[in-house]
Amino acid sequence: MEQKPDTALVKAAMDGDAESFAELCRRYYPAMVAIAHSVIGDRHLAEDAAQETFAKAAVKLPYLRNQKKFAGWLAVICRNAARDMAGRTKDPGTIGEVSRVSSQSGRVDSAEAVRDALNRLSDSAREVIYLRFYDGLSYEQISAVLGISEEAINGRLRRAKRKMAEYLRHHGFGEA
Repeated sequence: MEQKPDTALVKAAMDGDAESFAELCRRYYPAMVAIAHSVIGDRHLAEDAAQETFAKAAVKLPYLRNQKKFAGWLAVICRNAARDMAGRTKDPGTIGEVSRVSSQSGRVDSAEAVRDALNRLSDSAREVIYLRFYDGLSYEQISAVLGISEEAINGRLRRAKRKMAEYLRHHGFGEA
C-alpha cells in the first residue's frame, strides 16, 4: 500500500479526519521524542513531551498556515513543550553537575563524559545529534522535520562532533 504524502494527511486532518492525524502522529513520534530528548535529557520525559506536542498540535492544527511546513511547525511545538517540561522538572543536580561530580571522584566514565559533552553543545547542535544518532533519522528526514537544508544539517553535525571530540580529548578520552 502506498503511503500518503504528509500534505494530504495534514489537509485531511484539518478537515476533521482523525485517522489522518493519527498517521501523522505515528510518522513523527520518534522524531519528536528525539527533539524533546535533546532538550530535556531524559527519555521518559521526552516521550511525555512528544505526547504533549501532539495534543497541542491537534488543538492548533486549524491555525497551521502552510501544510507543507507541518513537520517544522510540529518541531517548534515540541521544542517549546520540552522546554516548558524541563523548566517544571529541573533538578539542580543534573546537567551541569557531571564534570564536577566526576572530577571529585577522580575518574569520569565514558557515558558521563559523552552526556556532559552533549550538554555543552548549542540546542540546535544537540538536536541534530539526537535526531541522527539516537533516533537514526536520515539527513532527508531531519531536513523535513527541522525545515533546514541537508547541507546545514551536515555542517551542524560536523561542528557538533568536532566540539564533542575536543571536549572528550581534553578530559582524557581518545588518548592511547
